[in-house]
Amino acid sequence: MKIYEELVARGLIAQVTNEEQIRDLINEGKATFYIGFDCTADSLTAGHFMALTLMKRLQMAGNKPIALIGGGTTMIGDPSGRTDMRKMLTREDIEHNAECFKRQMERFIEFGEGKAMMVNNADWLLKLNYVDLLREVGACFSVNNMLRAECYKQRMEKGLSFLEFNYMIMQSYDFYYMFQKYGCNMEFGGDDQWSNMLGGTELIRKKLGKDAHAMTITLLTDSNGKKMGKTAGNAVWLDPNKTSPYDFYQYWRNVDDKDVLKCIRMLTFLPIEEIEQMKDWEGAKLNEAKEILAYELTKLVHGDEEADKAKAASRALFGAGSSALTPSVTVERSVLRDGVIDVNSLLVLGNMVPSRSEGRRAIEQGGVSVDGEKVTDVRATVTEKALTEGVLIRRGKKSYAKFLLG
Repeated sequence: MKIYEELVARGLIAQVTNEEQIRDLINEGKATFYIGFDCTADSLTAGHFMALTLMKRLQMAGNKPIALIGGGTTMIGDPSGRTDMRKMLTREDIEHNAECFKRQMERFIEFGEGKAMMVNNADWLLKLNYVDLLREVGACFSVNNMLRAECYKQRMEKGLSFLEFNYMIMQSYDFYYMFQKYGCNMEFGGDDQWSNMLGGTELIRKKLGKDAHAMTITLLTDSNGKKMGKTAGNAVWLDPNKTSPYDFYQYWRNVDDKDVLKCIRMLTFLPIEEIEQMKDWEGAKLNEAKEILAYELTKLVHGDEEADKAKAASRALFGAGSSALTPSVTVERSVLRDGVIDVNSLLVLGNMVPSRSEGRRAIEQGGVSVDGEKVTDVRATVTEKALTEGVLIRRGKKSYAKFLLG
């Protein structure tokens, strides 16, 4: 199977501008493509996995990645998927975040002469003369078309600043600049970036009379349609100082049953044939698939040793031999209401708090987690099905217990 066909088989491609040309370029290893990363934090998150693994796959097939650090565009802020304006960062903040990104990307992508490149759009965007930009680029954009773009719709409801309105032009100019400077002939991005990406291809066509291509990757979402990579309102970071390798492992170990094979297919480098053999796995076998997912992704980010440690620690708490290491609490069916029980009741039942009011405070303060995921809603519940398999509840760092249905 050639690389483009593999991307399709893994469910990675959402839409393309010219599939035949893109397929040929990628399969022949002739694509010089870029993906942009706005450095709004000092670490990449699990939400960046799709882009990072895609770059790695394509580089392994002979194509040349350009990792674009958005030092310039971060000063404006991408309105895509936002209902409010992003926090304005200083130049110093952005430069620090960009350095952190570089170190993490090197675990996925091989940089060097004739290999992948890393560039920062601050190097050209911050030098632009505004009037020159308006004359050279502004005339190529229709305001009517821009206002119909999906990336602006949500922001229009609460007010779209003129600063953010310029983001599409800046992103389009990036592609235009790198097409000429580096021979970049393709832009990849999430499917929420389609309008911005089309802007770049159109700018190149209008200004240079040449073809450039865009391809969007399917954004990975959970079974409720929300973007993955966040838990309890907090990002799952690639930086081990922000999300430990164990917590990172547990995040992927606890993905929804409906999402596990999709994640394995899209994010790991296991052969398609091997993944296909898992499609009918259920029960204990499905938990094995979750372990495979968690281990493979933790290994990618943190290395073999940390992945082995996280797997061993998880099995010590959840595996067949965990009863000797972890306190076990039996939950009788009679205490369930409509097949569920609230987390606070389990804290009291397990003697992890002296009272419900203390349990409520512990939950509200973020000191309680269920199967590795922080719980901050005092109304959170655990299902009968989950208790049948066993649920690990932690309060703080030292108090924990495994709850099992009696």
